[in-house]
Amino acid sequence: MTSCSLFKRRQKLPPVPTEQREATVQDGYFYQIAPGDTVNIFVWGLNELSGSVPVRPDGMLTTPLIEDMQASGKTPSQLARDLEKQFATYVRSPIVTVIVNGFIGLPTQQVRIVGEALKPAAVPFRKHMTLLDLMIQVGGLTEFAAGNQSVLVRYQGGKQQQYSVRLNDLIRNGDISQNVSLLPGDILIIPESWF
Repeated sequence: MTSCSLFKRRQKLPPVPTEQREATVQDGYFYQIAPGDTVNIFVWGLNELSGSVPVRPDGMLTTPLIEDMQASGKTPSQLARDLEKQFATYVRSPIVTVIVNGFIGLPTQQVRIVGEALKPAAVPFRKHMTLLDLMIQVGGLTEFAAGNQSVLVRYQGGKQQQYSVRLNDLIRNGDISQNVSLLPGDILIIPESWF
């Protein structure tokens, strides 16, 4: 496929449907710990078991008395309950709290932006996150960006869907009607303009 046919194909994408423009995640959405996150583990009354530990690239963590516990994919509360069960072997009725710092997010809980953003990145999704929030976080568009030909790739119901988004209108012209709510797993592709 040539560059010209890719450019033409982008032009034919539909805009984000009205019902998805202000989409929000369901109330059952909880952050899941990911490799690269740092978690603070607090064991009530036992400072020697408390501390800050990284989640390794394999999704595991190690604390005093516990080696190689799976952390990735669990909510902080789930990890705290699992730690309590493990600590119970050594301590009577441990009470554990887990606080996540330095969020990375699982790929399904990130919003990724590639192409002509000033700082392309994978950004942890936040509830009520919009296109404008994402563009602020990545520093906006490069001078060579074809912002109005940008593509939002979204997975819903196991299907990939692509929509056109008009970033120039939003960022450079202040057209807030082009601001779209984002969902976990969204990918924003910003092409380079053709001179």
